Amino acid sequence: MAKITYIQPDGTEQAIEAKTGWSVMEGAVKNRIRGIDADCGGACACATCHVYVDEAWREKTGKPSAMEESMLDFAEDVEPNSRLSCQIKVTDALEGLIVRLPESQR
Repeated sequence: MAKITYIQPDGTEQAIEAKTGWSVMEGAVKNRIRGIDADCGGACACATCHVYVDEAWREKTGKPSAMEESMLDFAEDVEPNSRLSCQIKVTDALEGLIVRLPESQR
C-alpha cells in the first residue's frame, strides 16, 4: 500500500491508502476523491482523471506513453507534469505521492 495525497485546486488535501497494483485513479474513485470522474474506467480513453504530478514525483511516476499523451490532448490546462491517473500504477516506491487536480475538473 502507498499513501497518496490528492490536492484540490482550492488547496484542500485528502490522503488515502491505495493498494499496490491499483492505479492512482482507482485509489481516487474508491475513496470518492472529487474531480476524478474516470468516465472510461481506466482504459486511457478519456481525460477525466487528469492530474498534475508533484515535481518531486515526476521521475518515479515515469513518462506518459504515446497513447496517454494523445489522450492528454483532450484535457484542459495541460502542463509538463500532467498525467492521466489511470496510467500511474501504485507501487511501494510511490509512498507519499502527491498529485494536484486541475481547476477544470472541479
